[in-house]
Amino acid sequence: MLSVAWHTLRARWAAFAGSFVALALGVALLTVMGQALAASLDAPVRAPERFAAAPVVVRGQDTLRVATSTGERTKELARPRPVPAGTVAALRALGPVTEDRSFPVRASGAPAAPDDLVGHPWSTARFAPYRLTAGRAPAAADEVVTSGDWATVGTRLHTADGPLRVVGTVATVSEPKPGTGLAPGTGPGFEHAVFYPDAQAARLAPESTQLVVEADAAAVRAAVKDKDQDGDQDGDQDGGDDEDEDVRILTGDARRLADADPGRDAEALTALNALFGTAGGVTTFVSVFVVASTFAFAVDRRRREFGLLRTAGATPGQIRRTVLAEALLIGTLASATGCVLGTYGAPHLGELVVDDGLAPKWYAIGGPSAGVWPYHLAFWTGLLVALCGALAASWRAGRTAPAQALREASVDGRALTLGRRACGTALLLTAGALLAYTLATDPGELLHRKSYISRPLLLITAVALLSPLTVRPLVPRLPGAVGLLARAGAVAGVRRTAAVAAPVLVTVALAGSLLGATATIGAARAAEVRQQTVADFVVTPRDGTTLRAEALEKLRQVPGTVVSASSATTVFTLEDGVALVKSEARAADPALLATTVRLPLTAGRLTDLDDGSIVVTEEWARHRVGQRVRVWLGDGTPRTLRIAAVLSIGTGDNGAYVTPANAGGGGVDRVDVRVRAGADPTTVGARLRTVDGVRVTSRTQWVRAALPQTNRTTRLGMLLVLGIALLYTGISVANTLAMAAAERRADLTALRRAGATSGQILRLAATEALIAVTVGTLLGLLVTAVNLTGLSAALHLLSAPPTIALPWQALTWTTAACALLATTTAVTSTTPALRPPRS
Repeated sequence: MLSVAWHTLRARWAAFAGSFVALALGVALLTVMGQALAASLDAPVRAPERFAAAPVVVRGQDTLRVATSTGERTKELARPRPVPAGTVAALRALGPVTEDRSFPVRASGAPAAPDDLVGHPWSTARFAPYRLTAGRAPAAADEVVTSGDWATVGTRLHTADGPLRVVGTVATVSEPKPGTGLAPGTGPGFEHAVFYPDAQAARLAPESTQLVVEADAAAVRAAVKDKDQDGDQDGDQDGGDDEDEDVRILTGDARRLADADPGRDAEALTALNALFGTAGGVTTFVSVFVVASTFAFAVDRRRREFGLLRTAGATPGQIRRTVLAEALLIGTLASATGCVLGTYGAPHLGELVVDDGLAPKWYAIGGPSAGVWPYHLAFWTGLLVALCGALAASWRAGRTAPAQALREASVDGRALTLGRRACGTALLLTAGALLAYTLATDPGELLHRKSYISRPLLLITAVALLSPLTVRPLVPRLPGAVGLLARAGAVAGVRRTAAVAAPVLVTVALAGSLLGATATIGAARAAEVRQQTVADFVVTPRDGTTLRAEALEKLRQVPGTVVSASSATTVFTLEDGVALVKSEARAADPALLATTVRLPLTAGRLTDLDDGSIVVTEEWARHRVGQRVRVWLGDGTPRTLRIAAVLSIGTGDNGAYVTPANAGGGGVDRVDVRVRAGADPTTVGARLRTVDGVRVTSRTQWVRAALPQTNRTTRLGMLLVLGIALLYTGISVANTLAMAAAERRADLTALRRAGATSGQILRLAATEALIAVTVGTLLGLLVTAVNLTGLSAALHLLSAPPTIALPWQALTWTTAACALLATTTAVTSTTPALRPPRS
């Protein structure tokens, strides 16, 4: 069988070129994705940055720990607790204690001033360690020292807290790697720091959540343990993270946990893994789709050949094994080629995601560290894809009757085989049943990204299998002789038309479903904000994350206004006794809140909210008015609160509400301002904008800004998925049309003899290709409509504004690209058939 298959491939290499290219590219992408996942599995532990030279860092507890029947559950608190005063006093007896503070700074006056400036006390600079490269330490309240080269000594800066003067610059002191023999050097630093005198930093950021103790780590542990005999002290004398009920003691590499956002590398890699995993899944799906389509069409075109083999005595099993052997050879060669291509492509992808800021600077894909498992995974997956894609085609080839050797007509018989009809119907019913079940049990699941990326694939496959049935109803009658012949050819060659339409269906449906889902959810969220926002103005911090107390007081003094201040916080609850669930929440005065927002209440009254109650959403396990629920506030304080009111789930942005007494230490980050009757909104807006350190937006501007923006990782993932689909569409369409043109050479010659010109024949080929693209586009739009209708139904069930947003621009460009690919391939493959035969 292998010998026969090899000779068949050599003789019909053009018919299998599309499958080879599709498989090679698919395996190459899987190889790259596998190496990308391997690179993230071996992520190095980030070394301490701000406290690399600090002996011991004592940090307020930042983790909530709750004991359950199945073990301890933990969640990160919204903000660390301050180090208790008693603990600080005990630590001062051991040695110098330096309190650390961090706060955002927005400065102007220097053309290259970064947007991510962060302020610290000058006394903490030596623990990085930073070294002065120019100037001196700050002494007066308006003096600062900056890191990096964006400012020089003497630079004047303007901030919301007053003018500043740069009196010095610093750079980090980098230690050489052991064994290199290099001297320590300096670098620009890991952050854009602005160092203030300690007293001024304490005024700007009164709360300190961590401090440095210049004492022996064992003595620090003993002092903390003496202050809290109930603390769990599993000391690690070589450095580590020791936890007490109130504080964490950080030494060695664990000091990195005191840096800003120590988990940023893990978060970035998690997002990348999701991106690459999605791309790998779509690649596998589309590869199987293209290979199966190509083999099915090739087998259908080889009916006479298989009929001759049956006449010569070949058994159905031998025919099937021949087709599978062809797939085995193509899969082996294509998989090997793909692995080689993936080896060269992986480093370029790594550079791309690092340059775009989607991965840490150290991230690199490829090389010996990736191991061999990505190659094994990609190679054997490619081989399996080839065999699975050819399996159905081999079964059909084995059923070829010897009488097919006498076949002359190229008109297709039955549009669908019984097996294809049954599979398509089963998948269609399954897709409908899954959608109905999800809407009935958990409609919120449809709003998750993994759901609206994976669910369309099932419906796409079902519609593609049944697509031959739709060709005749969807192809309109076209004017002119060319139009008449094109429609007749498309309907007569229904399998050829469906084979071209199928990849177009995949691309259009993916573009419409993915981009349409994000647009629909975004539009629903914007509509929610529009419905809930009653305030005439919304005030937020211009610098940092919270409003200063003096700025808040000035806002309240603006005449003719109702001012409702709220703060972002979190609450935690234990569901079913084992699951510690974190919920976003806002803390506000209920009386003022009721005048500035219109919350989607389903039960209870907002004015019933007090210090002993909470407003929850229907998503909570307990959500009946009057029930009591055990919660932990944002700082970990346990409370038992009565449910005062219940909100609808909506798009997922409706969170809980508590009073400021239960804010868990969260500062005010938003102020809703409503203009009283008789007051002038223009005058009120002007007075609000005179307050330093705030950003004032009108209701219209706030609603417009609430439209969710796709982050870079998600955007890259969407482009990658759609790019893969479009690439495979081009391969499949080109391969199908090339095979069809070679088979129809006799038909085209007959048309020439009947008087058709070369231009008419080329227009005929282009028109037939456009008919197939139109069928695929219409089916893709149908799949998109079904998916988005299901999503809109889910929004309705969640009491969110049910909208449908079709990405018309993306659909237009996708359809135009498919049409251009199809017509170009059709004309190019038809042109050789118009040349007169050599004498």
